[in-house]
Amino acid sequence: MKRDELGDLIAFLAVCEERSFTKAAARLGTSQSSLSHTVKRLEERLDLRLLTRTTRNVSPTDVGEKLAATLRPSLDNIENELRGLTVFRSKPAGLVRINSSRKAAQDILYPKLAPIMEDYPDIRIEISVDQKWTDIVEERFDAGVRLGESVEKDMIAVRISPELRMLAVGTPAYFEEHGHPETPHDLTEHICINMRLPTLGGLYPWEFEKNGKPLNVRVEGQFTSNDPDMIIQACLDGRGLCCLTDHHLEPYLKSGKLVTTLEDWSPPFPGYYLYYPSRRQASSAFSIVVDALRWKAR
Repeated sequence: MKRDELGDLIAFLAVCEERSFTKAAARLGTSQSSLSHTVKRLEERLDLRLLTRTTRNVSPTDVGEKLAATLRPSLDNIENELRGLTVFRSKPAGLVRINSSRKAAQDILYPKLAPIMEDYPDIRIEISVDQKWTDIVEERFDAGVRLGESVEKDMIAVRISPELRMLAVGTPAYFEEHGHPETPHDLTEHICINMRLPTLGGLYPWEFEKNGKPLNVRVEGQFTSNDPDMIIQACLDGRGLCCLTDHHLEPYLKSGKLVTTLEDWSPPFPGYYLYYPSRRQASSAFSIVVDALRWKAR
């Protein structure tokens, strides 16, 4: 294979993954016209139509999809091997891309990784904040951050936070007026703030457990949001009870602006984990990032 033919295949795969010449060109750092010419040259050389182009989008043909499926693992393996070569550098260097929720990024990732950027100027770090579930392999992230109980079994998981608890909370004024529920079932008689799940779009059922027996409760109320900060603000405004992790609620519980209820129904569960594919070739830069994030009990 000639050198430019490999470049043509990389360009074609980028268009397939982005479904857009414009987005693929931005990703590759080239012009849209140059990228279009490159793909056309590949199609002419193979004597195959690889892409279907319309005025609104670009999609692979059946043969184009087959070629893309062949290219992805091969190019990923090459990229992983190249990353592995960085262990031979005298100075750790390279880009580490991590996908995370906003709260974990703000409170865990950035505070722990800021010193790394100071100590290792050749290590570059990108944190992409996203509330919805993201396929880190398909989106070409080095790692992601997720609650431990939801990490896939084929991933390597590294604990980066203490255990968490889901806590039902409200303002002192709310409980003074409405009283505390005695069991989770009593929440059906209370005003509650629902959380819209970012991945599937359904409403989060409040999760409780006592003596090893789980209990989920569907709650009702006037306000719903998919943003934890907005949910907390509504709770502070007296719009009802909310249920979030103690990680989100900690400052408000310490100040007394919010108080817990049903605490004996709220056992701890695995906290945040950094996860990445087991087949990933770890570079020295990535190893340094993982070690910096690894949870160390005080």
